[in-house]
Amino acid sequence: MILDDFFWRAVIAGMGVAILAGPLGCFVIWRRMSYLGDTMAHSALLGVALGIFLEVDLIFGVFVVAIAVAMILFIFQRQKQLANDAVLGTLSHASLAMGVLAISLMSWVRVDLMGYLFGDILAVDMTDLYWIYGGGLLIMLIFLWLWRPLLAITFDSELAQAEGVPVIRVQLIFMLLIAAVIALSMKIIGILLVTSLLIIPVSAARRFSRTPEQMALGGALIGMASVGLGLWASLQIDTPSGPSIVIAAVLFFFAANLFPLRKFQ
Repeated sequence: MILDDFFWRAVIAGMGVAILAGPLGCFVIWRRMSYLGDTMAHSALLGVALGIFLEVDLIFGVFVVAIAVAMILFIFQRQKQLANDAVLGTLSHASLAMGVLAISLMSWVRVDLMGYLFGDILAVDMTDLYWIYGGGLLIMLIFLWLWRPLLAITFDSELAQAEGVPVIRVQLIFMLLIAAVIALSMKIIGILLVTSLLIIPVSAARRFSRTPEQMALGGALIGMASVGLGLWASLQIDTPSGPSIVIAAVLFFFAANLFPLRKFQ
């Protein structure tokens, strides 16, 4: 069977996102930031509304809103007046609700809301590929520069600060990188499911990893395999691409957990 161009564009885009999500997802798992990922992802719908209203690229709109949410989260975390889960829950639901309301009020445009929420392979075009691989290269370079400081902060924040690591700056940059990956992932996996690509593949890779580097690489590889399997299944049985990718990742996760020994914590 000869596959159409839209399918290959989706595969190429999904592979690029998986390569980014694997290493970043390690720190999401290690730092127990899964709820943060959901909050950033839910804010993406408000970014879509902003992009439509300003008539700019939607990825740019999503990134701007995600940065704003990251800054708000960072400010609340610094003040320590509210519990983190309360702040995250409030911002997560508020930004998602505001996004839906904003899009519903723009009656002059037609928006495929389901496509943004759950992903749509037909929505991926060459511009998206340029964003994913151009922006992805920049994200990866910054992430490699932050790798050792992030590891130090993750395992002992106070010791890292005593050794001169700029803890606050590193944490803020990492949150912005998460925001950028979510913005780039939106059309592939969908706003409601994007966090799964950060969490599930690396959780599966954790079973077989002895070092942080192995876990990051394993997460990227399992993520790429999940994208390929999910998109193939989506094409074969005519299911939404985003949920199909997530189910593929879940299958890898359960397959990995059939092995009783976890070598790296």
